[in-house]
Amino acid sequence: MEKVCQFLKDAGTYYLATVEGDQPRVRPFGTAHIFENKLYIQTGKVKPVSQQILANPKVELCAFKDGVWLRVAGELALDDRVEAKKSMLDAYPELRGMYDENDGNTAVFYFTHATATFSSFTAAPETVTF
Repeated sequence: MEKVCQFLKDAGTYYLATVEGDQPRVRPFGTAHIFENKLYIQTGKVKPVSQQILANPKVELCAFKDGVWLRVAGELALDDRVEAKKSMLDAYPELRGMYDENDGNTAVFYFTHATATFSSFTAAPETVTF
């Protein structure tokens, strides 16, 4: 899981896919953080992506860097504890202008039942589950 998190951080931007009804939705994200041995992402509760995850927690993300792409498929679970939000925002202090662990809007989700696959055109795929 640490390798997955580091790849996401190094890539800088990854794309998260959710579902709204029967329509796929994809948008850029930039947060990846390990807290209590779980991989977390962050968004705002007021954003449609947050509502989509709550309605259907099955997601997939994709990142690309230096000829390697990473896909992570799994489910996201909301962690509404202040400690989890604080840990994420401490790791990304630049977000504190928009979010606060006590603002009622900050949402942090962690992956459950995740499968991450590193792929390239020059090596066999590598799969990690967590």
